[in-house]
Amino acid sequence: MQKRTLALAIALTVGMTGCKTMQSSELTGTPEEQVVQNYANIAHATFDDAYLTAVDLQKSVNQFIASPSAEGLEQLKAKWKVAREPYQQSEVFRFGNAVVDDWEGQLNAWPLDEGLIDYVDGGYYQHELGNPGAELNIISSKQVKLGSETLDLTSITADKLASLNELGGSEANVATGYHAIEFLLWGQDLNGTNTGAGERPYTDFVQGAGCTGGNCDRRAQYLKAATNLLVADLEWMRDQWSAGKSGNYRAELLADAPEQGLRKMLYGMGSLSLGELAGERIKVALEANSTEDEHDCFSDNTHYSHYFNAKGIQNVYLGQYKRVDGSMVNGISLSDLVKAKDASLDKMTRQQLANTDSSLQKIVDLAEGPQQIKFDMMIAAGNQQGEAMLNNTIESLVKQTRYIEQVATTLNVDALNPDTADHEF
Repeated sequence: MQKRTLALAIALTVGMTGCKTMQSSELTGTPEEQVVQNYANIAHATFDDAYLTAVDLQKSVNQFIASPSAEGLEQLKAKWKVAREPYQQSEVFRFGNAVVDDWEGQLNAWPLDEGLIDYVDGGYYQHELGNPGAELNIISSKQVKLGSETLDLTSITADKLASLNELGGSEANVATGYHAIEFLLWGQDLNGTNTGAGERPYTDFVQGAGCTGGNCDRRAQYLKAATNLLVADLEWMRDQWSAGKSGNYRAELLADAPEQGLRKMLYGMGSLSLGELAGERIKVALEANSTEDEHDCFSDNTHYSHYFNAKGIQNVYLGQYKRVDGSMVNGISLSDLVKAKDASLDKMTRQQLANTDSSLQKIVDLAEGPQQIKFDMMIAAGNQQGEAMLNNTIESLVKQTRYIEQVATTLNVDALNPDTADHEF
């Protein structure tokens, strides 16, 4: 029998499964070219959702600042959590795409020395040693002297915060992004590995009489400026992935050889899976029993951030993304390419992605269930249940990465070398 072409094999496979809505009007060229185009579509949709949810957060910030209340602060926290979901799924595009990696530090850098931003507990000692910005307290200081330089902080604006991010060259001086906003909404989590997140009172934003924490007007300015910057940054990145724009990153990606696009996809999946999520975000905190290395350490939302990171990896392999409005973006995928060449490998890869999803879902269920055992409690010394669950997730992510490497070999992407972030697994 004559050997099927790759394009025909994929077409037959997709047709038989009936599980994909092919975007034939948008995807053109060879199967590999279509996979990269679909990848760009998914990236655009993910960043668009991150932008739209940030705009919703921005509206709520403005409403809250105008009339602070306990209920309003809780609603604002809920909006922040919603905004995290699409953003965390976007992180798979960071590795392999320099345009994202060079940009993300202004949005998602962590852990941060919160004393740079606002007041902290009197026993605060866990900041980075030797960091001159760790106790600057931008909100209480209209002028700050750092070495021979005097910084004018009379007004707190988005541009000013951007200039202060990583002040003095320290990565711990995080002045912008989701985690700066998170700290402003929750305040420090002083519970260690016990139950409870940050408990900032809404009165920290009350203007005039009733203000707690001092400088409530400047704290409101900071929150508004940080949120405005977040929205502007996300709008810029969304536009980088928009179709029909000449000179943006999407146009550059699609003009390159499709093999390079496949490499970026697989490197992004492997690096987020191995070095970043298994290593930096789980292994480091678990081995050191360190709540300071927890990703969403003020809100105790870390379980969801980890879950949606892994969901982003799965999205890229399956070539699909569920938008916040419930609609689907999908098309020809890496899974389709692999299935046409090695159906067994595709099945095992999809199963391992599902195993990772399941292991992280168990962590979410434990955190959100009756016991409310959050990530910072799971990493406590002696918490055997938490340690076992997190080690199981690390193991699943490592196995997942090995399958991603096999996928790369099958698709003739050589020397993938996903980033380990200097961790050994």
